[in-house]
Parts: sequence; C-alpha cells; structure tokens
Amino acid sequence: MSRPSAARAFPSRYRGSLTGLLLVGILLAWYFRTYGRGAMGASFMPHAPDMALLAAQPLTIQIHIASALTALLIGIVLLAGLKGNTLHRTLGWIWVVMMMTTAVSSFFIRVIHPGSLWWIHLISGWTVIALPMAVYAARRHRVASHRRTMTGLFVGGLLVAGGLTFLPGRLMWRVVFG
Repeated sequence: MSRPSAARAFPSRYRGSLTGLLLVGILLAWYFRTYGRGAMGASFMPHAPDMALLAAQPLTIQIHIASALTALLIGIVLLAGLKGNTLHRTLGWIWVVMMMTTAVSSFFIRVIHPGSLWWIHLISGWTVIALPMAVYAARRHRVASHRRTMTGLFVGGLLVAGGLTFLPGRLMWRVVFG
C-alpha cells in the first residue's frame, strides 16, 4: 500500500495545534452547557467592543491587551506567510517582543486572585523561557524545533490563554458581550 502524497496528507505540524484548539472548544462547550444562560446572562449578544471599558483599565492591562492583540495579528501573518525571508525575520522579532511584553505584563495583573499569581501565569512563565529557546533554534537553523516551539507559543500563549479571557465575567467577555 502506498503512502498518500504530501498534497493530500494533512501536514503533521498542524496536528498538535488542532488538537489544542479542539480541546479548548470542548472545554468551552462543556462550560456553556453546564452553566447555561446564567453564566452568559440575558445580554448575551455580540456588539461593538466597549472601548470605554478598556480605557478605564490600569495601564498594565492596557499594555497587556495591546501587545497580545498585536502578537495575535502578526502571528497569523507569520504562520500563513513564507518562512525564512526578510519579512518573516522582521515580523518575527516584533512578534517576539510583543509576546515577551504580553507575558511579563501578565505577572503584574492579579485581578482574579488579588495579591497572588493564578495558574494561567504558568503559561506566561513558559513563554518567558521558551521564546529565547525558539530564537536560539532559529539562529542555529534548527527549523523543526523553531517551528514547533513558536507554533506552541502561538497556540498556548495566544489562542488558549486569550480564549480564557472570553469566559463569562472576565474583562474581554464584558468588552465584547457585556
């Protein structure tokens, strides 16, 4: 039996990312099914973001949100575009700075548990450690290691952690739905 051609086979480098997204989707579906309209409230309708609510937040949270959104947009461009060219390297350095800013600023955000860190800060800690490792891998032309680490940081640090900010009652939920 012959192996499927590369054009028809699903690229293995995306399997981990899709598995993570699937798990987040299942978690969110369970949450909404379990807590129903009580968690979502009667006003569960998307609307234009409430920018006044964001403007009223402390500077640390504003920096965190701005850098996370910038990293998300640049990350999408980097994942979709050609790799290894000058644009990729330039945007990659900006992405690294934005991710590091997002991770470090999160250590100063203690709204959920005032005065202490929350379990989600583990993702920020891993980001601070893994970003230099991924840059080192790229500088040493270890493309597979670089790709795996950066994709993991994008999925875990932006999609999963960012998705958790949209749980009912959290700031981003109130900005978009509240």
